[in-house]
Amino acid sequence: MHRTLSAPGKLFLSGEYAVLWGGTSRIAAVGPRTTAAVRRRDDREVHLLLEEGRLVGHATPRGVAWGSEVTPPFAFAARTLDSVLRAHGRETLGFSVALAPSPAGPGGRKLGMGGSARATVLTAEAGRFVLDARFDALKLALVAHALGQGMKGSGGDVAAIAAGGIVRYRRYDVSALADASVTTRFDAALDAAPPVDLYRLSAPRVQLAYAFAGESASTRALIGRVEERLDEAARARFVARSDALGDALEEGLLRGDFTRVREASRGLRVLLAELGPLETDGLSGILGIAEAYGCTGKISGAGGGDGCILFCPDTERQAALLEGLSARGFLALPLELEPGLCGETLADPMLERWLQAG
Repeated sequence: MHRTLSAPGKLFLSGEYAVLWGGTSRIAAVGPRTTAAVRRRDDREVHLLLEEGRLVGHATPRGVAWGSEVTPPFAFAARTLDSVLRAHGRETLGFSVALAPSPAGPGGRKLGMGGSARATVLTAEAGRFVLDARFDALKLALVAHALGQGMKGSGGDVAAIAAGGIVRYRRYDVSALADASVTTRFDAALDAAPPVDLYRLSAPRVQLAYAFAGESASTRALIGRVEERLDEAARARFVARSDALGDALEEGLLRGDFTRVREASRGLRVLLAELGPLETDGLSGILGIAEAYGCTGKISGAGGGDGCILFCPDTERQAALLEGLSARGFLALPLELEPGLCGETLADPMLERWLQAG
């Protein structure tokens, strides 16, 4: 049994912090895509293959008994395979999973497009397929990714990567599933869990782009610092304002009303600035350039680095903005919405070589 999969990256359009506290987020699934391949084995070994090397373990009903330390590059995918085998809950033959590296920026820095979430989504579906299991791979990926982040994230990146397009998403409570994931009833808990609050929007009628600031940020650390500063009442006020601006942004995107998009984007930028110094000099520079070219934008994600989502009224100004950003040394690219997780008819030659090597 053999299968090749692919999945997009993600970029937050609105609601980065509000979604953590009960608010609504809008998240786009974008390219470039990343591939994975899975193949059943004739023994009980589990092989996880990355650009960094190979991690080998033994399949058991309680997860993978890894034969060596799980180092950081393998952490999210390895945890997901543990969850897959616990959800399966019985003895099985092993399998090999190969994951292509996520696209990187200058110096190999992560682009802020959800590399760990993408690895989790791809690994969850690869494991479900090769075991011929019936569990909901999205719910399992949400649990595995949350556990990998110390229960800090919202799961929005996971949901958008799985679903594709632009999604409107509210945080999925995985606490009960996280508790069940270490028991023999994980499969039943996944079946009984409510559906994910996820809605796919129509395509926007303005142009989207992304610019990378040249530095990466730790989402988990940033979230921790913000949550230390805001009490429950302050979070509720922030959510109300974020949701109102997010509604306005969505309306502008769907109607092609760039004035509405610009006003909402600027409002979200001001709102996020109230949480602390999330905009670096690089991010502020990108946004200033965007405004000078008749476009607009905001940070995408937790801030502190990574990049900005940019909105342009037409393709001409989008092209001019991208040229201007590139001339100033920023990695900038136009964005097209991508479908979510899907199977591929053609194999990835690199991943096939990895699988054939062992």
